Amino acid sequence: MSFTSLSIRTASKAVLAAAQIALYTTIATAGTPASCPNPVLSCSTAPTNVDTCCFNTPGGQLLQTQFWDTDPPTGPSNSWTLHGLWPDHCDGTYDANCDAARAYTNISSIIQAAGKQSLLDYMNTYWKDYQGNDESFWEHEWAKHGTCISTLEPDCYTNYVPQQEVVDYFQKAVDLFKGLDTYSTLAAAGITPSTSKTYTSAQIESAISSVRGHEVTIGCSSGALNEIWYHYNVAGSVQTGTFVATDPDGTKSTCPATGVKYLPKGSAPPATTTTPTAPAPTGGFSGKGYLNVVTGGAQKGCIISGGTWYTTGTCATFTATSAGAVLPSSGETTDGKLMSPAAGFTLASSKGKCAISNGALTCASTVTTATVFTVGHPFPDVLIGSNGANLAYNGASNFYADSVPSGSIQATIYTTSHAAPVTITWQGV
Repeated sequence: MSFTSLSIRTASKAVLAAAQIALYTTIATAGTPASCPNPVLSCSTAPTNVDTCCFNTPGGQLLQTQFWDTDPPTGPSNSWTLHGLWPDHCDGTYDANCDAARAYTNISSIIQAAGKQSLLDYMNTYWKDYQGNDESFWEHEWAKHGTCISTLEPDCYTNYVPQQEVVDYFQKAVDLFKGLDTYSTLAAAGITPSTSKTYTSAQIESAISSVRGHEVTIGCSSGALNEIWYHYNVAGSVQTGTFVATDPDGTKSTCPATGVKYLPKGSAPPATTTTPTAPAPTGGFSGKGYLNVVTGGAQKGCIISGGTWYTTGTCATFTATSAGAVLPSSGETTDGKLMSPAAGFTLASSKGKCAISNGALTCASTVTTATVFTVGHPFPDVLIGSNGANLAYNGASNFYADSVPSGSIQATIYTTSHAAPVTITWQGV
């Protein structure tokens, strides 16, 4: 590369940087969030002709979520770290990736250009990616969750300056996090990181709820505490409204009742044990994930919280829990060979346990006994899930629907032959 071409490129970058700075130096005064003189609490009855710049909808419950990463460790050893700020529907479901045009890939530059270096410095310490790619993590959180907050829409500002809502999103998430010192709250109740101690879920939840006045959602991985979600409803906009602590909106904790580890940062997660008669779920059906639907060799939508198939809505988060070894009722593979016992697991969504009832998949609070599923044996024309896992019932990974749904239509998933054959794959989250 010649000196001339290098100089031109350098000069071009300098001009672009100067333009960005000139644009964002006015963010603090140019754009003003909507005025909300009579704010209504989100997740309450929506007023007639609701102003979505002052009433968060449909994502009315805001979750400030935190991580406790131990292997590899992230953030200070005596502090949890920020995960995100998520707008849930008021029933535990949520939208995601709501505006591709605003899925920005320059979060650091946006924050710096807005004159918020102190915000970025704080994020560099407390909003960490366990793989070391903080920028990609922030981009993901903004694109997946931030773009779905109705009060952060560009038309909710007067004299809007492009991307200023991004700064408001990260600032609010950090402000909430600063007021939620999970480490100190747990320590005050005698719950401290240890390689030998274990706690009950009730102890952990009580330590926080006794201070906060409301329940939280706790999450575990391999029996070790690694996530806590704080739930809020908001009176007014995210930018200027009042965050009111509330109980979870249907989401459920994923920790065992007893024996919960709270490991020090830098320690390995607890080993899981398996036996030939009760193997752990394989192929990725463990923890939380989405149930994607594949038909015609391509993914088309996913399963939502009630157990139906939706091609245009938001995927529900399911929890897979080990249920020991299962011998499918057929006892044979497709080539006639006897099948060994498979690792069984149950599924649950925010609606409740999932089961095959009258030949159809359903998830509801009325389900008393969850169906035990297994990981399906792939066939040549079956697309394997992102974690190498296809859902199987009675040894078969073939499911069906009457047709491929479109628009707002939901399709029932059947275990017996119908017009549209589908495969259900697991995507861990």
